[in-house]
Amino acid sequence: MITLFTILLVITSALLILLVLLHKGRGGGLSDMFGGGMTSSLGGSSIAERNLDRFTIGIGVIWFACILALGLIMAYQGV
Repeated sequence: MITLFTILLVITSALLILLVLLHKGRGGGLSDMFGGGMTSSLGGSSIAERNLDRFTIGIGVIWFACILALGLIMAYQGV
């Protein structure tokens, strides 16, 4: 059981890294401080961006649930 959650945690961690890097910059970050702030219209987001947001949140919830499950299993098994 621990192995299953560990594998799922590694997969979701890699997916979260990939999904966060796929997001479009919102501006106001470190890149704007150093001259990379060529931001255009930030008001509306496309359907693809909204779906990417939803997918990222879903993977984040699964990632968090894996961490909780691993913590509870280890706490009650005495590992």
